[in-house]
Amino acid sequence: MRRGIRCALTAASLSGACFFSITEANASDSYVLFETGQVRPLALSPNGRLLLAVNTPDNRLEVFRVANGNLIKVDSVPVGLEPVAVAMKNDSEAWVVNHVSDSVSIVNIGPLGLGGRVVKTLLVGDEPRDIVFAGPERKRAFITTAHRGQNIPFDPQLTTPSVGRADVWVYNSDTLDNTLNGGPINIITLFTDTPRALTVSPNGQTVYAAGHKTGNRTAVVTEFLGFPPLPPNTNYAGVPQPQVGTIVQFNGTDWVNEAGLPVPFPGWTGPPYGFFVRFNLPDKDVFTINAMANPPVEVASGYFAGVGTILYNMAVNPVSGKVYVSNTDARNVNRFEGPGIFAGHTVRGNHNRNNITVLQPGGGVTPRHLNKHIDFSSCCAPVPNGETELSLALPLGMAVSGNGKTLYVAALGSSKIGIYDTEKLEDDTFVPNQSDQIAVSGGGPTGLVLDENMRQLYVLTRFDNSISIINVQQRREVNHVSMFNPEPQSVTRGRRFLYDASISAHGDSACATCHVFSDNDDLAWDLGNPDEDAIDNNNPTRIDISPLPLDPDFPAMKGPLTTQSLRGMANHGPMHWRGDRTGSLTEPNVQPDSGAFNEREALRQFQAGFVGLLGRSEELSAADITAYIDFQLQVMYPPNPNQNLDGTLTPDQQFGRDFFFNRVSEANVTTCQNCHRLNPDGNREFGVQFPGFFGADGHQSREVFPQIFKIPHLRNLYTKVGMFGFPRELSPVIELAEPSDHTGDQVRGFGVSRAGDIDSVFRFLHVTTFSQNFLFGDPTLPGGPNPGGFPAFAAGAEQRRKVEQFLLAFPTNHKAIVGQQITITQNSGSSASARLSLLVARADAGDCDLIAKGRLDLQSRGFTYLGGGQFLSDRAVDGNISTAALVAAVNSPQESLTFTCGPLGTGYRMGVDRDDDGVLDQDDPHL
Repeated sequence: MRRGIRCALTAASLSGACFFSITEANASDSYVLFETGQVRPLALSPNGRLLLAVNTPDNRLEVFRVANGNLIKVDSVPVGLEPVAVAMKNDSEAWVVNHVSDSVSIVNIGPLGLGGRVVKTLLVGDEPRDIVFAGPERKRAFITTAHRGQNIPFDPQLTTPSVGRADVWVYNSDTLDNTLNGGPINIITLFTDTPRALTVSPNGQTVYAAGHKTGNRTAVVTEFLGFPPLPPNTNYAGVPQPQVGTIVQFNGTDWVNEAGLPVPFPGWTGPPYGFFVRFNLPDKDVFTINAMANPPVEVASGYFAGVGTILYNMAVNPVSGKVYVSNTDARNVNRFEGPGIFAGHTVRGNHNRNNITVLQPGGGVTPRHLNKHIDFSSCCAPVPNGETELSLALPLGMAVSGNGKTLYVAALGSSKIGIYDTEKLEDDTFVPNQSDQIAVSGGGPTGLVLDENMRQLYVLTRFDNSISIINVQQRREVNHVSMFNPEPQSVTRGRRFLYDASISAHGDSACATCHVFSDNDDLAWDLGNPDEDAIDNNNPTRIDISPLPLDPDFPAMKGPLTTQSLRGMANHGPMHWRGDRTGSLTEPNVQPDSGAFNEREALRQFQAGFVGLLGRSEELSAADITAYIDFQLQVMYPPNPNQNLDGTLTPDQQFGRDFFFNRVSEANVTTCQNCHRLNPDGNREFGVQFPGFFGADGHQSREVFPQIFKIPHLRNLYTKVGMFGFPRELSPVIELAEPSDHTGDQVRGFGVSRAGDIDSVFRFLHVTTFSQNFLFGDPTLPGGPNPGGFPAFAAGAEQRRKVEQFLLAFPTNHKAIVGQQITITQNSGSSASARLSLLVARADAGDCDLIAKGRLDLQSRGFTYLGGGQFLSDRAVDGNISTAALVAAVNSPQESLTFTCGPLGTGYRMGVDRDDDGVLDQDDPHL
């Protein structure tokens, strides 16, 4: 049921008269799925009496009392959107990291775990992920965030080369000030992409911080250089294939291809690959921070490289001080999916390794492959089989025994806990054994804590939003405790197919191996299949501006393409960069959801990936793929962190937006908007209201590229910042498009465009448009002539910079204010009042659903904003209450209210009806 609230803004309604409209709709209407990856979901109090768990889908911190080997639920404290990590400063104070809210909730845990409340909300950088306490008396809080966001006190320098994209915010937890961000004592910028995990040395003096998608020193030598591609250059039937680029990897000395050569083939007399890679990739993965310094700082040259491609979590051995890093390591320099018959090689069933990498303080990096039993030369037996039953995939959370001898690992993709003798793990003498693995009934373990006093492990199982209790002596699950879950069955039923590696050929890979938490791995892969024929292309074309006689169909070989996100696919038509995963070929191409625009049918074509890439011997059943589709099409993008919270544009962004919509630029015949459709509020042109367009509406375009590609959406351009450097060569199109000198160290090997071969949005705007104007106009002019009468798009850097600013702030499905918070206490100052006014104004503007949660009169209370300065209470007898009266009700040190802007449609459930049953929370006997 979807419950809308409407109030006539009259004197009557202001006194408490509201009307509730209940309409039939999907159960998922009141729930928005972000599919955020949990990092540190559990924490045990120092005295061992309480277990805290983040309830990510319900935006709460759950408090359990540990009693007689069981967990007794005692409290549930609302925090921010998508909490992913919790750490306890002491027995009575917990800090909770809220990923989508860009905040940290400081929670006062009441006596015996009862009466918890948020006493302060810290506004931090974008998408915070982890938190630890370290330093003097372990009172300094360290928090990882992306180097961007509306709450940062500095310029993120999104268009500046050689800037780290990862931050660690450091607080003295005893001396927070009354500002919105609490007064961090330092913000340490690390030279890597978005960060994730933290851990602390045994003595608390050193903090280790890891990047998340740190890469593996791979990049693309673009096809536009005319470099000979690696063979084969035809498919199995002898049909010539298009010119494509080459993925290369830096081996410490040279940039080399799949064959390990720095040139296309022996005897090549032209320049090596390295001549065209105009930057360095130092591959800094894990950093060392001096937690005792005043303020804490990164230790010079204290980083570790070559740790892995996707780093998930870290743990420290309390005896030796060695650091264990759970990760996957990609083999993306290798090519092709499918059986590998014609080419003689494939990555089918062999594209990633699941590792624990051991770091020796002071130096030393030793990756340990967890699945040594797999014979990768053989593929692919029906599942389950002997290999799948022994494999552990997607290692996440870890815990080490107090004596340092045992490591416990949560394997998300295998629904097991792996147990390792640390000495054997370190010297690589361990042997995979089922007796060292414990299955968890709920599935999808993400994090764990070890309670040595009770001889138990507590494991959060993401698939069912519960906690498994494991007896470590008996090595078996002895209890399973559920948390409240607002997710619809379509989410909980289909989620496992994203992560479940047991259905892959060797039990070691899943969709989420590359599509990390439903997003991407920030790498490019060459996954053509030379054992296939061309695929018919029946997709609709938005514009055809190619002067070349291109084959409209999809060839078997496609070259390097960056991994695409699985978020936000609904309403965006065919899938893959080429659009070769497309909908029904028998229906007319009509938006929404018919023909090529039918996303359900397009996603169903990913059955080919389960066989050709994961190595299954057969496709998923019809019921299973349908469940997966139901889940995947609900996953959405978070708000863009580069937009102003009040919905305004900067002058440069406004110029860029005007240019995007109105200036004829592409080949002097069309606007950006004509192809990259932006209509964030929905589209009624087909007579039906449905979600909007965010840079694409499902069409493809024919341009000067060797292949036809689907017009891509632009919602995640801001995440692709960090590659700077573009090659010089002899092609006049590229040479006149402003190549760069060597730019030195950069944090990413892949930039924008389908292959990630163009380093920045700024250069992409010039390269693509100049190439069009070079063919259609006068190549001696910067950008060519413009018969439309507007200034030429590529005529100057200033225009491109402004368009770039708009594109880096491109709208997503949620307005920028969604997730943002403020906590009001008895002593809140003017900054908190101004922040609340902003949240109310954006709710009045229709950008979000505003709620308030907290404690009043010793009770947990909730309120939902109705508009016009009025809130609905979670107790029918209260009627409505004004914003001013609600704030005034916080009049004692034991009271507080946290105001949060939730996604549209979620406010009633999140604010006043947790179980969405139509009965207000305080009147509901079931809560």
